[in-house]
Amino acid sequence: MVAIRRILWPTDFSDVSRHALDHAIIVARWYESQIIALHARNPPVVLGRFAPVPSAASEMLPAESNRQGLEEQVRTWLDPATAAGLPTDVIIDEGEPGRCILEHARTMPADLIVIGTHGQSGFERLVLGSVAERVLRKATCPVMTVPPRAAADALLPFAHVLCPVDFSDSSIAALQFAFSIAQESNARLTLFYVFEWPADEASARRVLETSEFHRQWETETRHHLESLIPADARNWCVPEPKLAFGKAYQQILSVATSEQADLIVMGVRGRNAIDLMVFGSTTNQVVRQATCPVLTLRG
Repeated sequence: MVAIRRILWPTDFSDVSRHALDHAIIVARWYESQIIALHARNPPVVLGRFAPVPSAASEMLPAESNRQGLEEQVRTWLDPATAAGLPTDVIIDEGEPGRCILEHARTMPADLIVIGTHGQSGFERLVLGSVAERVLRKATCPVMTVPPRAAADALLPFAHVLCPVDFSDSSIAALQFAFSIAQESNARLTLFYVFEWPADEASARRVLETSEFHRQWETETRHHLESLIPADARNWCVPEPKLAFGKAYQQILSVATSEQADLIVMGVRGRNAIDLMVFGSTTNQVVRQATCPVLTLRG
């Protein structure tokens, strides 16, 4: 069983971060977790030196506002978690928000970060924004990204969890996490494998759909997916293996939409500099375009 003791919830006092808190509370109630709220203020402008653009909270609050005032404001935002009987704490820090989130997640250590995919900076829906992007690329703990409320189709608690599997170590770890969430929420869990087409997609499709290879591949892959389902899983969730051909991220997004997934759980392979820089093309596309939360685990 997955243990989630501490959930780090960064807030910039935007509606998106408030929406992310709704999801953090659901998960915290299942796992009896503590929610730690973090607000990071960009440092004030220093004459003669470059300073980052002020955070949303810095723009909203008068210059004489002190740390105590900010902490009280964050605690007010945490009222729904307190009302749910969850232990909470508040961290006020000063510095670039992405760096602060990663540092506190590491030193705490956090078992999960729940973050909105954009704040008050006006990014389009498909653009994560620099803070969430940096956290996704560099966090060593799982990260749940929550899209804006206006774009979200997900229900709380999660009734349908979608977990893409490519049989890598990271995707198997993600599947274990997905089973844990499905057990807590009595959810339907789709184990989804996508066979990606080669460059000559049209020719590959004709060969695969008319040959014995297709039938053999489907049988073996479905059996492999079935072997990943714990013996007692059907007592507490509804696991369903599913196969598809095509571009992985397109198929994942299509199934998430058509079957109204409430959460996508994905593993991210690699930890070298190049992997961290590109973040993984499939995961990157899914996180950017999904209309439900996406939980990523780095392998």
